[in-house]
Amino acid sequence: MNTYIFQTGWGWVGYASSDRGLCQMCLPLADWQAVRLHLQADVVPILENTTIEYQNLICSYFEGQRVDFSCVPVDVSGFTPFQRQVLGILQTIKYGQIITYSELAAAADRPQAIRAVGQVVAKNPLPLIIPCHRVLRKDGSLGGFSAPGGLKMKEKLLNLERSHI
Repeated sequence: MNTYIFQTGWGWVGYASSDRGLCQMCLPLADWQAVRLHLQADVVPILENTTIEYQNLICSYFEGQRVDFSCVPVDVSGFTPFQRQVLGILQTIKYGQIITYSELAAAADRPQAIRAVGQVVAKNPLPLIIPCHRVLRKDGSLGGFSAPGGLKMKEKLLNLERSHI
């Protein structure tokens, strides 16, 4: 597994990748050591902003550019088939669009499994790449956000996208 940590306009970001694709991501934090702890990286991270395509996409996103991450291969092999299905549906939500937890459950052919869907969203290892910040409660409120920065980060990501559509 390779770990990449680099700086964006919003702070330090990192991701880990396997031979199948990205498998974990950390949204912006104040320093690279915090990202390394979040990713539980045992290897020495790459600290320079290289020309790796995924890093460029992530940096572009935080610069306010409309980015489509659906082309990024992900490795969610440690998840159940239901969890992979929900994460796959999440990955199709377009920039600036939102969906409710109940709509997500219905899209997964499990309309009564709203809580189960919410648990999958909370375990999303790739926030931004699998855009769980685009899932809201039925009443339009934010719901939860387990990524670093919590609900403030979720609101900031949604506001960024709203301002560029």
